[in-house]
Amino acid sequence: MNKLVFANLFHRPMRSLISILAVAIEVVMILSIVAIFMGMLDDQKDRTNGIGADLIVRPSNASFMNGVSGAPMNIRLTNVFAKLPHVAVASPVITDFNMSGSVEILYGIDYKSYNALKPFKFLAGGPFKEPYDVIVDDIYAKSGKGYKVGDFIPIHNHPFRICGIVESGKGGRRLLPIDTLGAMIGAEGKASVIYLKADDQANENAIIQEIHATRGLENYQVQTMADIISQYTPARFPGFNLALRVVISIAVIVGFLVIFQSMYTAVLERTREIGILKSLGSSKPSIIGVVLRETGVLAIAGVILGIVSTFGVRELLLLRFPTFSFELTGIWIGRGALIAFAGSILGALYPAWMASRKDPIDALAYE
Repeated sequence: MNKLVFANLFHRPMRSLISILAVAIEVVMILSIVAIFMGMLDDQKDRTNGIGADLIVRPSNASFMNGVSGAPMNIRLTNVFAKLPHVAVASPVITDFNMSGSVEILYGIDYKSYNALKPFKFLAGGPFKEPYDVIVDDIYAKSGKGYKVGDFIPIHNHPFRICGIVESGKGGRRLLPIDTLGAMIGAEGKASVIYLKADDQANENAIIQEIHATRGLENYQVQTMADIISQYTPARFPGFNLALRVVISIAVIVGFLVIFQSMYTAVLERTREIGILKSLGSSKPSIIGVVLRETGVLAIAGVILGIVSTFGVRELLLLRFPTFSFELTGIWIGRGALIAFAGSILGALYPAWMASRKDPIDALAYE
């Protein structure tokens, strides 16, 4: 039977190839959408965690997503927070969601206090010297043709000189002086968030209580960075799970229909062959098994090709967009493979059942 299975597949190479490609495309679609979304989430999580703060302060109506709430806080509040017991550092930051060229969040920082949260690790250059200086991380520096200290890059239609290149993981990939970014977006003297560093992490709750006990600060959101990081999950981002379900559904439908059509046509073309098998004593389960085994071989080949192709897609994206995060995990590779394989088997069930019901006399008389 196994020889028969492979003989049938090689006898119709184009049909087999199309079926394999359909399953492969299904796998690539599933893994790619997951890798893009999870890569974005985990990249933002790592860079937020790398800021070095213990607490973050936001206005009462602000979103936990960086860059979407503007800069509604007065920067002078920084001094108020800095004077609270157990606060070692208070650093104001403007986050600006920027879609010029690529989607990113620009960080406007007060260098001295931001560096005090967790010191920058400079690979080249150094801190700001002029209002229109910018610090970039090593990943951004590798993008395009590669940037070096002294090069100029456009931000909000104004040229900025790269004054320093640092290791990635300090919030944004491009960091500007807070006064400069504030003036450019009409938020002079404002901040989006204020990061706090405690004198001891054991005092985080004491700081939160002190802030909420201070007149005028009662309604401000104060969260530990651990709480913020825990919110970077698919469920917290609008549309993530919906988009994932839609893409998976489309992928499964495509794979299902191609396999269904392929195996249905194969069964019609092999009516005499099925009749011979049944006249030789093959049972209905064995006929179904032949069709499903053929489908299984096609599905396995398609899954393997799809996984390999997805790694190829990742390399192409990283080559073209070095700042892009594309995260493939073993769990989702397994899930994607299982979904594609199950969809293929489901697509072959009706053709297999139809083959098993053929009458051997009618099949042998078929022209």
